[in-house]
Amino acid sequence: MKHMYREIDNQPLIFRTVRAIMFINQSITNLPADDKTANASGYRIGVHGKPEMEDKTMEKKNLDWANLGFGYMQTDYRYVSNYKDGKWDDGAIVTDANVTLNECAGVFQYSQSCFEGLKAYTTEDGHIVCFRPDLNAARMKDSCERLEMPVFPEDRFVDAVEQVVKANAAWVPPFGSGATLYIRPYMIATNAVIGVKPADEYQFRILVTPVGPYFKGGAKPITIRVSDFDRAAPHGTGHIKAGLNYAMSLHAIVDAHAQGYAENMYLDPATRTYVEETGGANFIFITKDGTFVTPKSDSILPSITRRSLMVVAEKYLHMPVEHRPVKFSEVPDFAECGLCGTAAVISPIGKVVDHGKEICFPSGMEEMGPYTKKLRETLTGIQMGEIEGPEGWVHKIM
Repeated sequence: MKHMYREIDNQPLIFRTVRAIMFINQSITNLPADDKTANASGYRIGVHGKPEMEDKTMEKKNLDWANLGFGYMQTDYRYVSNYKDGKWDDGAIVTDANVTLNECAGVFQYSQSCFEGLKAYTTEDGHIVCFRPDLNAARMKDSCERLEMPVFPEDRFVDAVEQVVKANAAWVPPFGSGATLYIRPYMIATNAVIGVKPADEYQFRILVTPVGPYFKGGAKPITIRVSDFDRAAPHGTGHIKAGLNYAMSLHAIVDAHAQGYAENMYLDPATRTYVEETGGANFIFITKDGTFVTPKSDSILPSITRRSLMVVAEKYLHMPVEHRPVKFSEVPDFAECGLCGTAAVISPIGKVVDHGKEICFPSGMEEMGPYTKKLRETLTGIQMGEIEGPEGWVHKIM
C-alpha cells in the first residue's frame, strides 16, 4: 500500500482527523466541569465559561409567559467570579444555583453584601436588550467602596450581564407577554471573619429569573402611610444598595401591611420634615401645573428609574423638572404621586395617611394620573424598543 491516507484539499485525511480530535478534546477540557452542554437558547458554554452561539434559532422555555408571577424561578445558568489574594478571577457561567460558605463567612457575621437589579427585554424586532446596565455597574461600585468591598470592574459587570442573559436566552420572555427577565447581580463576603473587620475574600454572582408584570391587570393606585420608623441614618448608608438597608425596612413594611397599607413613606431621619423614599423605591410628584418633582437627599438611593424618568419628563414630555428637597407639608398640594423603581417602573399612589389624616391626590384611586401614565408609557416604550431612546440607554445583548 503506497499511502495510508488519501488527499483532501491538499491535507492528508489522517492528519485532518487527528487535528480535529485534538481541537475537540482541548475545547472540552477548557470548559467548566459542570457546563459542557448546549442549552435550549442555541448557545454553548465555551472556553472560560462564556456563552458561544451555535445557531440563531432560539427555542423558548415552555412557560405560561402571560401568567408569570413576580417571584424567583431557577434558570439554567448564573455568573460567578471570586475575589482572592487581592484580585478577581476570570469568572464563569455555571449551572449550580447553590452557594456553599463557611459558617463564619463575613456575609453572615457582619452583613457585607450589596446588590443591583435590572431587567432584560425582548423588543418588537426580536432583539434581547437591557436598560442602562452601565449605571447599575457604577452604582454597585459606589456600594462596594462604602462597604469596604472590592469593586467589580464596571466593564466586566456589563460583560457578565451580557454573558448570563445570552446563556439564559431561552428564559427571556417574548415580546408582548408583559413579562421580563429580572437580573440580580450581587456580591457577598465569603471567608471566615470573627473580628469586626472587612473580609478578605468575596464572590460576585448574577442570577436571572423570568418575572411577570409587577401589577396584574394594570397599576392601580395604592394607599401608603407615613412611617414612624427611619429608613436610614444621617450620613449613613441610605444612598447605597446594601442588603442590610433592606433588612432594616422589613419590620416596617410587615407592620404597614398588617395595618392595611401598601408601603411606607419615610421622612428624613434628622428633622422628620422632608420626604425621603420607601423601603425600595423613590418618590415622584406632579404639581398641578404639570411640573415633575422628585426629592433630593444624601440618604436616598439614586434610582436609575427615577433618573431616567427625569430625562423622559424634560426631553420627551417637555415638563419642567425639579430635583430638590421636598417638604412633607408640600405633599397635599401635589396633583399626582408615585413610586418608581425597576420592578414596577411607576406605582401610582392615590392616598397618603399621616397618623389618621388622609391626603388624597386629585388623580384618585381608580387609575394612574395622566402625567404619571404618560411617563410610564414613554419609559417602557423606550425600554421595549418601541420609542427611540437617548443614546446608550438600550443595551443590545443579542
